[in-house]
Parts: sequence; structure tokens; C-alpha cells
Amino acid sequence: MPNTSSSRPAAAPASLIDSPQAAWRLLTTLGLVVLGNSSMYVVSVVLPAVQAEFSVGRADASLPYTLMMVCLGLGGIWTGRMADRHGLMPVLCVGAVAVCGGFVWAGLSGSIWIFGLAHGLMGLIGSSATFAPLMADTALWWNKRRGIAVAICASGNYIAGALWPPIVQHGIELIGWRQTYVLLGLVCGVGMLLLALRMRQRAPVAQMDAAPSAPAASARGVASGAAPLPLSLDRSRPFGLRPVHAQLLLCVAGVACCVAMAMPQVHIVAYCTDLGFGAARGAEMLSLMLACGIVSRLVSGVICDRIGGVRTLLLGSALQGVGLALFLPFDGLVPLYVISAMFGLFQGGIVPAYAIIIREYFAPQEAGARVGAVIMATLIGMALGGWMSGWIFDVTGSYQAAFINGMGWNLLNLSIVGWLYWRVRYQRAVTARPQHSPW
Repeated sequence: MPNTSSSRPAAAPASLIDSPQAAWRLLTTLGLVVLGNSSMYVVSVVLPAVQAEFSVGRADASLPYTLMMVCLGLGGIWTGRMADRHGLMPVLCVGAVAVCGGFVWAGLSGSIWIFGLAHGLMGLIGSSATFAPLMADTALWWNKRRGIAVAICASGNYIAGALWPPIVQHGIELIGWRQTYVLLGLVCGVGMLLLALRMRQRAPVAQMDAAPSAPAASARGVASGAAPLPLSLDRSRPFGLRPVHAQLLLCVAGVACCVAMAMPQVHIVAYCTDLGFGAARGAEMLSLMLACGIVSRLVSGVICDRIGGVRTLLLGSALQGVGLALFLPFDGLVPLYVISAMFGLFQGGIVPAYAIIIREYFAPQEAGARVGAVIMATLIGMALGGWMSGWIFDVTGSYQAAFINGMGWNLLNLSIVGWLYWRVRYQRAVTARPQHSPW
């Protein structure tokens, strides 16, 4: 095979890790995530209007969101591998064209199926380019403040959720959802293309840290205040498991936590409409929820730098279960605003923690593909949760059973993450145990 390495962008020198250039790259990354992930949240805002225009049930109206999230997850694996191989810029440029084209196509669609296919295109090629690959790339540019850096990158997803819903709702009321979609596609597509040009340089993968010895890792963690590393960091056996088994457990956990997460995020606008508060109040609650998610992701990043990815994920999962439970007894306007804010504060740090766990326990050269696989699982969970909640509503005529269903999935996630945390503690205890020679 011909050697194509000469055509690839050169890897950055190790001296640029944690540097001002890394900070500027992180700012560019944040803008790309805000633009590229817009479709994940505006589809929830247009759900009532689309349902009415195409005369379909709540479950069918939720299918475009489901298709988009499944395609986003599948696309994350492909875009992650392409970014590992060719660099980010070409992947991001293709993604910009797909986001623009997807929004325009959806705005011109004549049926719920065409509307859904347009969102699938945006997810598969467009939004996927600005999620998992950018989180993996950010983790490779930072060591000392990796947790907060990945959290800032991931918070762009929630900034998109806080920014775009009220803008799109205003556009729907002013010019209609179709014209709003076309205009949004042009803004996001052109903006992504311009920012992608600043992402030519490859991350310094070749200079990434090797697994430190046990005493050095322990001393470094104590001295720097960074997250404590396992005493024996063997990335060929994450959690003492084969990599494929550890990856599979993280993927199942990702599906479970995001089935639970999808219930409020996808259906809060429709839920408020059913309660008589109107779609505008629901869009405000969604915006508030995701704005609080930004705070949650940043705080969780700081926490992650202190206690590590596994414990941060365990904490976020437990708090998300509490937030879901609070939706059951309260359905007044003011309580829903408060609970929406609390839910955003509780669950915002969950998804970024998976990227940190991959970076801590797996080989860094495989970061793009492995983060892409786990993020795919979380997005499949969002897709499944969005559709499942709509189906449960159609069957029962209420969202109460959907909230209970979400709590059950959250419990599954909590069980898996709790077991992985136990594995980490067990490995540390075994490694720290004095070894007595029989001689």
C-alpha cells in the first residue's frame, strides 16, 4: 500500500499540551460543538408543530429524533476513526455541509419520513463530526486539566441546548418552522466551515504519556492534586478486564443512563403542552435545564480532575435518578421550572465522564474510536429513550409511566458503574498488598 503519512497533518509537539495554543483550540472546539449539535435540541422544539402538520401520533413524531440520535451514534464511530487517521479538519468540513444540507432538506420535507431522513443525515455525517471526535481530540491536548477541558468541550452541547430552543421557538412563531430550519442550516453550516479551517493540526498522539510506575503515579497524583490513578495502570487490562469486555460494559451503561436522560430532555416541551402551560414554557424549561447542564459539566470537570472519571460518573448517575424521581409528585409550573434546573445540574457531567474514563484506562492511540463507540451508545440511549417515552405516552395517555421507566434504566447504569468502581478499588487493594517471598 502507498504511504500516505506524508499527506497527513503533522502531529503537534508535546510542548503544546496544556499550552495557550491548546486553550485557543479548545475555544474553537466549543464553537464547533455549539453549531454542530444544534439539531439535537431544536427537533424537540418543533415536535408539536411537526406532529400537527403531518397528523401523526406522539411516537411517530418522536421518530426523527430517534433516527437522528441513532445515526449520530453510528456516525461517531466512523468520524472518530477518520479523525484518528486523517485529522479533524476534513471530517469537520464534510460535517458542515451535512448540517447545512440536513436542515434545508428537513425544512422542505413533505412527510414525517423525509423529515426523519433529513435528521438522520445530520446525525450520521454532520453532528457526529462535532461530538465524539472533538471530545477525544480535547482529551489528547490536555493532561493537567484534562477533566475541565473535556467538560468545556462537552458543555458546548448544552450551550447549544440553551441557545437554540428559544431562538427556534421565536422563529416558529414569527416565520414558521420550515423557514426557521432553512435559516438555521445556513448559519450553522457556514459557521462550522469557517471554524473547521482552524483545526488543521493533529493532536500530539505520539507523545502521549505512558503508563507510569505505581509509586510514581501515586506520588504524582498526591503532589499535583490530580485525580488519583490506579496503583498499577495497565491499559491492556482496563478494570482488570479484556478491553472489549470493559468497552461493552461502558457502552451498556451509556445506553442505560441516556434512556433515562432522554425522557425530560426530549419530551419536556410536549409535557408542558399537555399540562396546559404551552410550548413556549416547555422550551424555556428545556433551555433552563440545559443551561444548568453547562454549569454541571464544568463543575463535574473540576471534580473529575480530583476524583477520576469512574467516581464522577457514579455520582452523576445517582443524582440523575434523584432528579427523575422529583418529576413524579410535582407537575405545577413553578415546581417544573425548579426541577428542570435541578435535573440539568444533576446529570450534566455524565457523558463527559465516559471520555475521561476512556482516556484514563485505555490506550490513548485508540481514543477517537473508543470514545466514538461509547458516545454512540449514549446517543442510542437518547434515541431509544426519546421514542420509548413517546410510545409509553401513546399507550398510557400519561408521562408518569415514562418517568418510572427512565428510573429503571438509570438503576441499571448505577449498578454497572458501581461494579466498575468496586473493580478499581479491588485492584488498588490487591496491588498495594505487600508481596511476601516464600524464600
